[in-house]
Amino acid sequence: MTARIGVVTFPGTLDDQDALRAVRVAGAEPVSLWHRDKDLHQVDAVILAGGFSYGDYLRAGAISRFSPVMETVIEQAKAGMPVLGICNGFQILTEAHLLPGAMLRNNHLHFICRDQTLRVENAETAWTSDYSAGQEISVPLKNMDGRYTADEHTLDALEAEGRVAFRYVGRNPNGSLRDIAGITNAAGNVVGLMPHPEHAVEPLIGTGRTDGLGFFTSIIKKLVNA
Repeated sequence: MTARIGVVTFPGTLDDQDALRAVRVAGAEPVSLWHRDKDLHQVDAVILAGGFSYGDYLRAGAISRFSPVMETVIEQAKAGMPVLGICNGFQILTEAHLLPGAMLRNNHLHFICRDQTLRVENAETAWTSDYSAGQEISVPLKNMDGRYTADEHTLDALEAEGRVAFRYVGRNPNGSLRDIAGITNAAGNVVGLMPHPEHAVEPLIGTGRTDGLGFFTSIIKKLVNA
């Protein structure tokens, strides 16, 4: 069985081709999905790629959340389909209420672009099983609205339930509460994070390391062994 992993393109998406390439490098079949098409074309998992969909008008991800494809993505995610939201994709997942919380403008009010060290907090999701809890990885980070926020009750619940998937190590790059870089839903099939693992799958590009490849090999193993 060859896993089919779809990557959604919205108007303003920048990193869809990188995500498709990462899927291919990991050994799965990449499938391009268009935001106006509700049909997911029989994919086994979906990636919402990074960028500035609809120019981040209103709020980052606020308009994309209502694109036709999201109706199906939300339905299938609730039924157990693995979904990964990267950067703008994470913002869309919060707007769609597939993940709790919201993303605010970086606390320093500047766009940031740098290699970022992360600590893996949860290695039991569909997208993180090829990592180990406590492992530190380095992947590129680039965002303007990357400050994760939620009320204290939600933050405490995320911590208690092990749903913080990644945390920033060293200087917090955007003011995210509790250094949260990525979270998961309770079932572990939906994961969102601000940094870009798709830019760290080949030694030639990105960080010069392959620390992001584990996201894509994790989901392939999950799907093949399902």
